[in-house]
Amino acid sequence: MAAAEKQPVTGAGPLNGLLTWVDARFPLIKMWEEQWGKYVAPKNFNFWYYFGSLSAFVLVLQILTGIFLTMNYKPDAAHAFASVEYIMRDVWGGWIIRYMHSTGASAFFICIYLHMFRGLLYGSYRKPRELLWIFGMLIYLCLMAEAFFGYLLPWGQMSYWGAQVIVNLFGAVPFIGEDLSIWIRGDYVVSDATLNRFFAFHVIAIPLVLLGLVAAHLAALHEVGSNNPDGVEIKKQPKDPQTGLPLDGIYSHPYYTVKDALGVVVFLIVFSVIMFFLPEMGGYFLEYNNFIPADPLNTPQHIAPVWYFTPFYSILRAIPPLFNSQFPGVLAMGASTMILFLMPWLDRSPVKSVRYKGPVFKTALALFVIVFLLLGYLGTEPTNVWGQFGAWLGNADRATVVARICTAIYFLFFILMPWYSKIDQCKPEPARLTW
Repeated sequence: MAAAEKQPVTGAGPLNGLLTWVDARFPLIKMWEEQWGKYVAPKNFNFWYYFGSLSAFVLVLQILTGIFLTMNYKPDAAHAFASVEYIMRDVWGGWIIRYMHSTGASAFFICIYLHMFRGLLYGSYRKPRELLWIFGMLIYLCLMAEAFFGYLLPWGQMSYWGAQVIVNLFGAVPFIGEDLSIWIRGDYVVSDATLNRFFAFHVIAIPLVLLGLVAAHLAALHEVGSNNPDGVEIKKQPKDPQTGLPLDGIYSHPYYTVKDALGVVVFLIVFSVIMFFLPEMGGYFLEYNNFIPADPLNTPQHIAPVWYFTPFYSILRAIPPLFNSQFPGVLAMGASTMILFLMPWLDRSPVKSVRYKGPVFKTALALFVIVFLLLGYLGTEPTNVWGQFGAWLGNADRATVVARICTAIYFLFFILMPWYSKIDQCKPEPARLTW
């Protein structure tokens, strides 16, 4: 009898015919094991490591709800607002899909900001994860663009005038500003042409770029390995002779599958409470003026962007004009985000994690968080929210003075980092992970 042909070995198992058939033609099981099932991660992840997986979860949620919203939305200046009302009032389940999408936008930025803060805490931008950090920052910029383009789509008062203000900022760029503003709007004012191109960017162009960057971010993560609260590189540890894993490493599945599932459950509880009982969140998630149709002849009394843009908007307002040009403020607002790309090279500390950094860095980081939150609050309010403060700093009111001080502290956190991170009194990193 002729020897039997050698059967291909697959990870699907002989009892699962479908997966075995697929795996012989496509590396499904191999991809699962490399990217999650057999991916080795440090065993001391804590609370702060929920927000990466939660960000991915919210991204999927936003894509799915966005698909259903586009089925009934009309990107037409004459019908956009009415189509949103139609979704809310007449489409079966439309109101919950719309609130899931609007609440999900804010939830997305909450998860992203906390995910970025975890990177600052534990030095996740340090070697060998510089490219991982850069991909993450590019994702953040794409999210800001995605949120900005989507902000116009309801075609309410705040949508229209908020987009008008933001687009007009590009007009402050020397030489090309006016042409740049017209090119972005597609018209001399925010109009139907603007709505159509913003819709195209929001539902097609930016999501495609975003998904590509997320894939690159995950590929870079799994190439260099995950960071941990101690900053110890587990790949450099000897292998356990029994498991073949680094001494402080475990498989992501099932351990972190269960952990992330718990995070998703808690997130959905909080998300549902907000969505069903506080979808406007006091006007921070959905502004009250946005329930009024866009009127080019009626400017709202106070125009401010959504809360996740307000720290940078506050920086813009804090910088005084130069020769009647707002370009210095626009430049500062852009620099406030772009400077984050330099974090891997600004931090000169001998250790990665804040657990082992000295009091100088901890104080600087705490001060940075405080001024970021304060700038965010000031950006949501009129500049005279705290009343007049006299003639100090050129008749600036109190809020403007505080915003300028906070802006200076914001930039000094980065500019002085090569100095104070180097002189800080740090503790030595442990050889093994701690709990």
